[in-house]
Amino acid sequence: MPGREAVAYFGAGPAPLPTPVLQKGAEAFVNFEETGLSLAEISHRSQTANKILADTKAALISLLQIPDSHDILFMHGGGSGEFSAVVFNMVAIWVEKRRAKAEAELGGDEPKILEKVKSELQNELRLDYLVTGSWSLKASQEAANLLEPLGNGFVNVALDSRKTNAGKFGTIPSEETWSLTPSRSKGGKGSAFVYYCDNETVDGVEFPGLPNCLAQTSQDPDEELLVVADMSSNFLSRRVDVSKYAVIFVRLGSPQYLRKGGAQKNIGITDVTLVIVRKDILSCQPSSSFLHAVGVWSPPTILSWPVIAKNNSLYNTMPIFSIWIAGEVMRGLLESHGQKGLAGQEELANQKAKVIYDTLDDYPDVYQVVPHQSVRSRMNVCFRIRYGDAAQEKAFLEYAESQLLQGLKGHRSVGGIRASNYNAVPMKNVQKLAAYMADFARKSKPADGH
Repeated sequence: MPGREAVAYFGAGPAPLPTPVLQKGAEAFVNFEETGLSLAEISHRSQTANKILADTKAALISLLQIPDSHDILFMHGGGSGEFSAVVFNMVAIWVEKRRAKAEAELGGDEPKILEKVKSELQNELRLDYLVTGSWSLKASQEAANLLEPLGNGFVNVALDSRKTNAGKFGTIPSEETWSLTPSRSKGGKGSAFVYYCDNETVDGVEFPGLPNCLAQTSQDPDEELLVVADMSSNFLSRRVDVSKYAVIFVRLGSPQYLRKGGAQKNIGITDVTLVIVRKDILSCQPSSSFLHAVGVWSPPTILSWPVIAKNNSLYNTMPIFSIWIAGEVMRGLLESHGQKGLAGQEELANQKAKVIYDTLDDYPDVYQVVPHQSVRSRMNVCFRIRYGDAAQEKAFLEYAESQLLQGLKGHRSVGGIRASNYNAVPMKNVQKLAAYMADFARKSKPADGH
């Protein structure tokens, strides 16, 4: 049987974890810090558990330089759970802003306040989604599904990148072509939020950074753009200005998104979803009775950001072992890159991605990268062999497995090859893959008729 160091694993999720973290985790799973108890056994309300939560938050704050304006929550439900949580919580915030404004205009006339907000909800509520891949598409569909009892037209797909790419994901058109809901100063009513997925694992598409049109700030609540970002698959691979975001969420867990698990990529194992949310949002919530009177569901308790924050992420039993693993990964990044912090990890991620893409580009007759060059993901390198030659892609995968290059099969919905380049994939494994790809290309022959 091969040893751990002999295997080069490029799976999209669950993904590799640093070997030192796994080794330390094995000890903690049996006897954590000589307590005689496993981390899987301790109470989630114990001093030990609370210290693990605090230490993990502190490591994340140091890595991302998270400002005091934001809180860190650990939740259940994975990415699919947050697709719903975003809608429940952000619509509630929108309703509360409208209620407070109506109250200021109408005084204490509750019936008139209710009728005004109900009317505004039907005529003005809009949720903007940038759809650039499979997961942002699913998020937009979940939003439409949750709001369907209220009617249609609440979800505005401001960008569907398939429309400019022959019906397939693989590009991000220029911002000038997006149809974001206009703000009041531009003759519109504004959106409750703008949602995007920073890196699409299935399609290999990554935003180069926060879009310029989403980075605008305003002191006027009616003009403010609340940006919600799913950063599950490129989190901690580059620097992020957290202050620009209302919400960032990251799923850490099973790759089966539709089983509400999330996907372990750069920081952890199963059963935890990380949410970074502005504190002022947490305090901007109407009563459940007012939401219900307006016709909107209140957030389910397990998905309510204010409830989770109020209870220090311990409203129910959290998997403390999983949170500890995430903390160990974060502390390892801090130790590895020193004063450089995430700039060091960003530099390394870019270097690894360049090695793979340069090799693919060296053999254009054999390999075709799926997304446009301007939006190539550094985390998930998606490509085809001879424009999708099934026999050659099968041969590529089979021989790669024999060379202990594993986890390279593309997502079942799109096929092809996918090499996931997460933080724990070492450069030597990337170089081994590049050498294999070059060797395969030199030996590859086109199929008859090509």
